[in-house]
Amino acid sequence: MKRSWWTLVERFSLRVGFRAGIISTLLLLGISSYSYGMEPVFEFEAHSLSDTLVPEALPLSFYTFEAEERWAEPIDSYWLNFSNFILRQERIQGPKVQSLGQWADRTLSGETHNLPRNNSYLRVGFASESEYGNPASFKPEVRFRLDIPTTKRKLRLVVESESDELIPLEERQRDRQLTEPNRTEGQTTGAVRYLSQIGDAINLSNDFGARLHFPPDAFWRATAEKRWNIDADWGVHAQQRFYYYHQDGWGARSRFDASRDVGKGWRFWASSELEWIHRDRKFVAAQTFSTRKRLNNRSVITPRLGVLGESQPSWRTTSVFADLTWRYRLHSDWLFAELIPALTFPRERSFKDHGSVIFRIEMYFSGSINPDF
Repeated sequence: MKRSWWTLVERFSLRVGFRAGIISTLLLLGISSYSYGMEPVFEFEAHSLSDTLVPEALPLSFYTFEAEERWAEPIDSYWLNFSNFILRQERIQGPKVQSLGQWADRTLSGETHNLPRNNSYLRVGFASESEYGNPASFKPEVRFRLDIPTTKRKLRLVVESESDELIPLEERQRDRQLTEPNRTEGQTTGAVRYLSQIGDAINLSNDFGARLHFPPDAFWRATAEKRWNIDADWGVHAQQRFYYYHQDGWGARSRFDASRDVGKGWRFWASSELEWIHRDRKFVAAQTFSTRKRLNNRSVITPRLGVLGESQPSWRTTSVFADLTWRYRLHSDWLFAELIPALTFPRERSFKDHGSVIFRIEMYFSGSINPDF
């Protein structure tokens, strides 16, 4: 009896042990497979607003000085006083320029609210040109535009310090290479612009206005343009303009631009322009090639190569030029500096090289414009 009882106990122990082993094995396999199937666990560390906005959290490209100079005491100097004066003027004059456009918008439209698309600006700068054998000297530059949208109709009032039709093609192409004394004398124009569309894609504008001098010179111009993307890399812009000035007669201008992303932050542009000048009975043309790259959040570099020509007395090249523009954002989105070394080979000098270096500081007094930086 004792033996049979002991035999029963041994069998029960073996069965329990066997089942326990099976259960243990299944548990281990389950845990192992679950550990492989689990997704990784991410831990998020919450930062306070004060920690996020400390100067140390800003990228180094935000500063124009070394990191160790971040907490240095300012040194009283003429440059510091002058720069503070410039910053103060933007805060004072910028809202005034914007308010003027908004006031005119409300007055002309008869509405109590103005449209947000107000492109009025005042551009003030100082440029220094250094040429072969000539020292640099700073010259002031002033340009402005009062561009006022109205709310009831597709009308705009446009008053600007200069119009494209009054500036020779060669000067327009080399505008940033020139200082104020070397430019055609600007003539302020005022016009009412009517905006419309041809189909669903082509934008059309008609301007009726006059040069604001005595006696006034009435003019009309019509501009049709379209932009489209051929694919992910190529972009195209076409523009056609006709104009008539009572004193200078009529003219026409065609422009075609194509751009492509070429990689590593560079973008390539090819621009062709052809203009008919009726009073001279000739065509003038320009072909330019340029690339552009943003070096960081403050500076952009733009190399260019251009060829200019005319049709009278026969088709011929009148000038070849090359320049390199380095544009630097000094403060916010309204204070800029430019350095432009350039070479020009004009026909009138038997294509002998003519070199120059332009240094320019430019300020945009406006509350709404965002210059192409």
